[in-house]
Amino acid sequence: MMKRIAIAAAATMLLAQAHATTVRIHYAAGQDTIQVRADKGAAGWSQGVPAKPEGGPLNVWTFTWPDTLGDIQMKPTLGADKVSIGGVYKLAAGSTVDIYPFFGPPFGKVTIVKDFASPQLDNKRALRIYLPPSYGENAAKRYPVLYMHDGQNLFDAKTASYGVEWGIDETVNRLVATGVMDEVIVVGIDNTPERIPEYTPCCDPKYGGGKLNAYDAFIVETVKPYVDRTYRTLPGKDTTAIMGSSLGGIASVLIAQRHPGIFSKAGGVSSSFWWNNGALLAKVPDRVPVKFYLDAGTRDDGLDDTTKMRDAMLAKGYRETDDLMFYKAEGGRHNEASWAARVDKPLTWFFPWGSTRQ
Repeated sequence: MMKRIAIAAAATMLLAQAHATTVRIHYAAGQDTIQVRADKGAAGWSQGVPAKPEGGPLNVWTFTWPDTLGDIQMKPTLGADKVSIGGVYKLAAGSTVDIYPFFGPPFGKVTIVKDFASPQLDNKRALRIYLPPSYGENAAKRYPVLYMHDGQNLFDAKTASYGVEWGIDETVNRLVATGVMDEVIVVGIDNTPERIPEYTPCCDPKYGGGKLNAYDAFIVETVKPYVDRTYRTLPGKDTTAIMGSSLGGIASVLIAQRHPGIFSKAGGVSSSFWWNNGALLAKVPDRVPVKFYLDAGTRDDGLDDTTKMRDAMLAKGYRETDDLMFYKAEGGRHNEASWAARVDKPLTWFFPWGSTRQ
């Protein structure tokens, strides 16, 4: 009899779990508590309800709603009043979702790794690594990674080639704080005096080139493994992207085409598709499972060639807004100021708020 009762109780518990919408909040709250605000149930938007600590060393707090309430929108608070930074979290009815919030200032930090060696290219350069706002606050959280070329130009006007930076850190901070983009780590890979050959396949009649294979291997075999073992990354292909501008744009597109098992997203901003008399337009590889972002400005920025690349990729089976985004920047020029003004478009397409799971 007792055995039957225990089995029945276990079955009832499993059924209850199956018919609950659950959030698991990963956060070391210290002496504080985690509360939940939501659009349905006992938790409202104006006043939170305490979540339940699971106990143990993982610092996980849980809260559940009957799945009969349907989909839930919620935000955690630290204590009664400190609401998490960013957007609302959306939970499908009956789902269990793990979230990794933060409550401090929405400002990431850029660190510099000097003299990072490339055995493939036999040279050294700096890596400029943007760590997102929650990195130092929520040690349970891991992050997608965006690899970018021309690292000198991304974060600091003093090191930028023409005194104008992309402002990647400020843009990501803003997009995260306003809840339209997930947090990411950005790895800026500095260029070298060999920028043209490193970013290009062989061989343009005027500029030569031809070291892209070695640069590709440098990123895949040296930079990415270093980043994954040094920082709290999500190393899988679904959470790894690559992006650059001009020659860095064609480098990003070609590297992602070669490595669809490593990169799931690639951005070509004002890409130099004119390279080698348009050879890249004439031989577009078959479709691979990668989301490609392409853009160009309307003022001397290679818009015709970028449009041809868009059309060639559509002919290979890519679908616009699904795995191909094309943007024509009215008035955009071939410079950092124009790229800074529109970089929010690939960032929010690649990493929309709530899209990252770990």
